[in-house]
Amino acid sequence: MKQIFITVLSIFTLTAYGQDKNNYVHFNRLTEVEGTDYVIASVENWGKMPDAKNKYLLFINTKNGQTKQVDFPSDGYFEKLEQVKIDHLGINQIIISAQTIDLDEKKGIDWNDPKQIIILSTDGQKRTQLTDNKLFVRTWVVNKQTGTLVVTGHYDTNNNNKYDKTDKNEISIYDLKTLRLVSKI
Repeated sequence: MKQIFITVLSIFTLTAYGQDKNNYVHFNRLTEVEGTDYVIASVENWGKMPDAKNKYLLFINTKNGQTKQVDFPSDGYFEKLEQVKIDHLGINQIIISAQTIDLDEKKGIDWNDPKQIIILSTDGQKRTQLTDNKLFVRTWVVNKQTGTLVVTGHYDTNNNNKYDKTDKNEISIYDLKTLRLVSKI
């Protein structure tokens, strides 16, 4: 009985170790956060399967080495990461456009799901999703004179996961100081 128990434990240990030996960590992009001690690393952990196990942004304090991890869905996509620093308005934030919501709730997040705008503080401690989950963000730009973010997109009003004539287009203006919607056009 003792030999069977030791054999089973040995097989379990070898199997568990064998599953983890092919995991890879990809640091895809490093971004300096201007005016701070931070650098942002875009990280993906990959296993044996072709899908990423998890994706996150790692905020690294380059003075003391401390880190803050900001998690995102493993099947989501980052499109753009940009720092917006407007000294005369006291704004210094990170803007990310990413697909993080599986709107049709079928096989995970894919290119048919909406893109959202997410605002992060420069140290990664605060996270705010600015746009609605159902808004398909198309483009966005920051007006540095007024400290506003202008976003264009559409709502899939007939839920067919396609952009067509019946969808409602809109332009939204957000205040980057208060992170509130100012106007919809």
